[in-house]
Amino acid sequence: MSTAVISRPSAPSKFKKRLIIGAVVVVVIAAMAWDTTVVEIGHEAELAGGFSAETYGGEHFPAIQASVEERAVEAGELAPAVLDNAMAAGEKYGVGQGFGPVVPVTFTGTLGEARSGVYTVAAEGVPDEITLRLQTGPAINGTDLRDATGEISFGEFTNQIEYQNAGASINDAMKQAVLADIDTANLSGKTVTVTGVFKLINPKNWLVTPVRMDVQ
Repeated sequence: MSTAVISRPSAPSKFKKRLIIGAVVVVVIAAMAWDTTVVEIGHEAELAGGFSAETYGGEHFPAIQASVEERAVEAGELAPAVLDNAMAAGEKYGVGQGFGPVVPVTFTGTLGEARSGVYTVAAEGVPDEITLRLQTGPAINGTDLRDATGEISFGEFTNQIEYQNAGASINDAMKQAVLADIDTANLSGKTVTVTGVFKLINPKNWLVTPVRMDVQ
């Protein structure tokens, strides 16, 4: 009685296995590279149609500037109104309900000494009991420009960080548009005409962020 011998295919060698796996990996990597877009850091949100701190200020500052200039109140008119009834003045001239409305103002005055880029101002029509100050950088603090029109709200942003970064981006855009060509370190004794905004918290202390500034 003869015995049939059934031959089985030999298992692939380790070398062949490695070769097959290597080929698969190369194909996968090639497919990933074909479908991948290289994005610079800081531009991911912009490409996705979301918030970009690099571009936000430049896009929004011109409209803010125009709005403030259109609504700005002469300091000589604003000062007595604020001293008489700050809440009523804030409701009449400012933007934002409740604590600290943002008020647009324009004035001509002489700049005093500076401290950390903030000058005291002796402005026409503003009594001595009001301390008027003007910030010129290099650091522009606060979110007064962001809040100046009432048209930019927290709900437009993903989180508080984006909302804060929007304010900083607008401040940076203002510096480029308004202050870049001014020697802001040497303005003591100079006469300036300024249009800007301040947050009306203390009626006797105004810290103005400019949207336009002319040095005489």
